[in-house]
Amino acid sequence: MKYGEAYEEMKNGKLVAREGWNGKNMFLYYVPSSEFIVNREPLLSIFGEGYEMEYHSHVDMKTAQGYCVPWLASQVDLAADD
Repeated sequence: MKYGEAYEEMKNGKLVAREGWNGKNMFLYYVPSSEFIVNREPLLSIFGEGYEMEYHSHVDMKTAQGYCVPWLASQVDLAADD
């Protein structure tokens, strides 16, 4: 599967993983845009309480260690077909 196809699958609610990640319980998922009112740090000291934050859509990764982190495709990821 090419990256563009994988991205569309994520936008449709599917979890996506690279072939080399099998067995490591790692996957990517789409986080849609949202809005929320700032009420905690670190955003509180940056924007102030009550600020309406627009959170842009993006892709997150669930890592092998169990963390969820923002993910950015590398050139290798973009060219892959797995």
